[in-house]
Amino acid sequence: MSTAPKSMEKLVEELRAARAHLEEGGGHARLEKQKSEGKLTARERVKTLVDEGSFEEIGLFARHRQTEFGMLGKEVPADGVVTGAASIDGRLVHLASQDFSVLGGSAGEVHSLKVAEVMEMSLHTGSPFVFINDSGGARVQEGIDSLSGYGKVFFTNVSLSGAVPQISLICGPCAGGAAYSPALTDFIIMTRKAQMFITGPQVIKQVTGEQITAEALGGADSHMGNSGVVHFVAEDDKDALYLCRRLLSFLPSNNLEDAPRLKAPNNVDPNPELNSIVPVEPKQAYDVRRVIAGIVDQGDFLEVQAGYAMNMVVGFARILGRSVGIVANQPQAMSGAIDINAATKGSRFIRFCNAFNIPLITFVDVPGFLPGVQQEYGGIIRHGAKLLFAYSATTVPKIQVILRKSYGGAHLAMGSKDLGADRVFAWPTAEVAVMGAEGAVEIVFRKEVDKAEDKAAKRAELIQQYKSTFSTPTAAAGRRLVDDIIEPAETRKHLAQALEYLSTKREQRPPKKHGLIPL
Repeated sequence: MSTAPKSMEKLVEELRAARAHLEEGGGHARLEKQKSEGKLTARERVKTLVDEGSFEEIGLFARHRQTEFGMLGKEVPADGVVTGAASIDGRLVHLASQDFSVLGGSAGEVHSLKVAEVMEMSLHTGSPFVFINDSGGARVQEGIDSLSGYGKVFFTNVSLSGAVPQISLICGPCAGGAAYSPALTDFIIMTRKAQMFITGPQVIKQVTGEQITAEALGGADSHMGNSGVVHFVAEDDKDALYLCRRLLSFLPSNNLEDAPRLKAPNNVDPNPELNSIVPVEPKQAYDVRRVIAGIVDQGDFLEVQAGYAMNMVVGFARILGRSVGIVANQPQAMSGAIDINAATKGSRFIRFCNAFNIPLITFVDVPGFLPGVQQEYGGIIRHGAKLLFAYSATTVPKIQVILRKSYGGAHLAMGSKDLGADRVFAWPTAEVAVMGAEGAVEIVFRKEVDKAEDKAAKRAELIQQYKSTFSTPTAAAGRRLVDDIIEPAETRKHLAQALEYLSTKREQRPPKKHGLIPL
């Protein structure tokens, strides 16, 4: 038997064959089955997401070390997850993509260690981390080793939080403990073919007797409209990957950098349409997204959680190529009143923007916090306080634009001057007051109205008196709660100028470990 060493050509040939075999994952049949279901494979997702030819795989030859429950000698290519580094629009990212064709993408010890290690590389290099989820859950054959692996991923999620952006894509099942890693990331993009839940329909039926389908329990629409867990709903894998690239374009690579500033026309010409979007009548509804679109570059606004707490609009846009975070009341939903879900949605978005140096622009048209027994029982006090906390703790440039109503505690909660706004602009329709004039008259002038011969005329007179005294932008500007009253058409110009002048803002805060946001 020959013992002569193999030639380099032979070794290279064997290496190529081994790589090709591992890259095929669970095999041609399983990959084709996944494609037949309208899904991309793990490697196709990576290839579609990143710049062509930029992906460097790390850990292709990783192997599990389990010997029990039929795992002895069992081949698990790449241990069911593709990990590595690449570039997106020329910027470094690190990523992991679970391979459902390999043991259903189940997460074993080595699988999770690969994910955690590439996350640490993301932290060390100051680059975003993207995790494409498509997994049946923990690898039962590996028992507590699998559980320990999840723990390492969760711990690393928290280490990355606020240091580099983390984006999760849910492109298949994501059940049990696996769902907590996406929940610890900054944004979740979910396809309509995916489901995510802690306990599935069968377990719920067994324990509580409730019957529900997997789609109704953990589908994309359910998580957008009911739980608020997801931030974007994608039609399919390709749409999810496009949304991921688009989202990253608004974000810096880490907390020590600013978001990339794109080249944009230096256009701050007045937009006359803005003079007619907001009705003068304070109770008449309109879509605040039309206001946003009329101000930002090319009307391009990436709304976050568009189907959840729709009385509060949040998202990303640009002004003269500079990324900004937008927070706005939406008069089309609940008249723009702030409820529990809106407060939570807004405060989390504000804190993300602050963590990653993204200036905030707040458009205000709010009648107050939503009244109701369920809101009080649900904790509107502590949830509403999240907005107060988030704006007060924020150190990035903060600009407030009061479009129309700005009443009571909600006026403060929407990033007012008293909570540290660097600039406050008001449109001529702005009303800053403790409450609406009608309600104020009922409280302050009830006796005068009751004594009057013509009660309706007296009430109207007093309402007008209250409005002219308190509910005008000039009253707020006179008390320096508003810096300038501007023509709506010129809002873009004022915002662009303020952002430029505030770009070097520095703010010192008392040294402490951290504050305690109301929960």
